[in-house]
Amino acid sequence: MTLSGAPSLKRRSVLPGFGLTLGYAVLYLSLIVLIPLSALFFKTATASWDHIGRTLSDPRVLNAFRLSVGASLAAAAVNAVFGLAVAWMLVRYRFPGKRIIDAFVDLPFALPTAVSGIALTAVYDQNGWIGRWLYAAGMPSTNSSLGVALALTFIGLPFVVRTLQPALEDLDPEVEEAAASLGAGRLSTFLYVIFPAIRPALLTGFTLAFARALGEYGSVIFIAGNMPMKTEIVPLVIVMKLEQYDYTGATAIAAAMLVLSFVLLLAINGLQWWTARHRAAR
Repeated sequence: MTLSGAPSLKRRSVLPGFGLTLGYAVLYLSLIVLIPLSALFFKTATASWDHIGRTLSDPRVLNAFRLSVGASLAAAAVNAVFGLAVAWMLVRYRFPGKRIIDAFVDLPFALPTAVSGIALTAVYDQNGWIGRWLYAAGMPSTNSSLGVALALTFIGLPFVVRTLQPALEDLDPEVEEAAASLGAGRLSTFLYVIFPAIRPALLTGFTLAFARALGEYGSVIFIAGNMPMKTEIVPLVIVMKLEQYDYTGATAIAAAMLVLSFVLLLAINGLQWWTARHRAAR
């Protein structure tokens, strides 16, 4: 009973209790993520250290790692810049065909990756609509690292745009007007008013785009040409190891890719946490 004489009502949760919910969550996460990844490491552990070392130190594998990580970072950085521009346009402006353009942003989500690869190859090939101009400028856009970066940029754009849109919608335009009334220019307003507010979302979008690009396969193999020591990505090398029945070698490369991805994502998330904490302290 409460002081007013009315019976106290215990707040009822829509979902089951914490213990039951936690159990379901851990079980689902284990079946979908933890157990398959653990099996990957257990399979790698069946190989000798010498075999794992020779596999990972192979120049062909090392070059694939350099290309995959470098192209993924470049694609995520490009998407961070132009994805911000696209998200800003969709949030701040009204124009005919806005809904159509907004739907186009999600096309990389819906298209099979093989279809994306074929479409990009047709456009950026030496005789393609855009590729002919790039080739004329001495920038081959197929069978090159540039083609790999183009494919990874294509599939990563929606992650940045969809992450930034809610953050931009939450911005109060009156704050920008106040900054302008105090004499701040457009660049100063963006750097000191807008950017600090959207920086966590931008870092999140960058991280998601990078993670998605790092494991991409289907859209890359068509435009890259898969030339040894030049345009081979890590997923392609893993598939080649499987075709050669070198299962332990494939799992060793996959485990190394998993560890590298986790370390990079942990570093980026740590940077995001640090910037958010630094901003709160101010």
